[in-house]
Amino acid sequence: MPVATSNISIKLDKEITSIVRKSNIDKKFIGNAKIVSWSDFLSDKMLMRKVIHEGIPYSFFQLMLHYTPFTEKDWADLLDISSKSLQRYKQSAQKFKPGQSEKIMEIAEVTNMGLEVFEDMEKFKLWLDTPNFALGNLKPIELLKDSYGKEMVMSELTRINYGILS
Repeated sequence: MPVATSNISIKLDKEITSIVRKSNIDKKFIGNAKIVSWSDFLSDKMLMRKVIHEGIPYSFFQLMLHYTPFTEKDWADLLDISSKSLQRYKQSAQKFKPGQSEKIMEIAEVTNMGLEVFEDMEKFKLWLDTPNFALGNLKPIELLKDSYGKEMVMSELTRINYGILS
């Protein structure tokens, strides 16, 4: 794992642990774990759902800006809000609404899968920005605005991972 990826993983582990500890989430979901790892969090859909419903804090979103290949403008577009609204979240340190929180987590899942498949953020970004025959000649990034499109992108990443060409 490259150093940059390792550093962001450590930060993600700490941020997720902090979010879960500060939340109203029943502690039975995390047991006696001192740290909730990013990979454990992504695989625990019930815990993820509970965090989404409480709202993702801007501090987590800020990490997503560094973890994902998307710019602030891309994020505003994916979240269907203006860049100015995104700046207001930053200034007020308020949590994102559940719908926006869900979209942030969906993009985090896609990024996680993309990094597993391509093992390099630049290669993943290039794939996201290249029209894909299996996805109707659309760029995968264009499909990430809704959950159906996200599932299509995830399915294509899975096929690539298993060497199945569409």
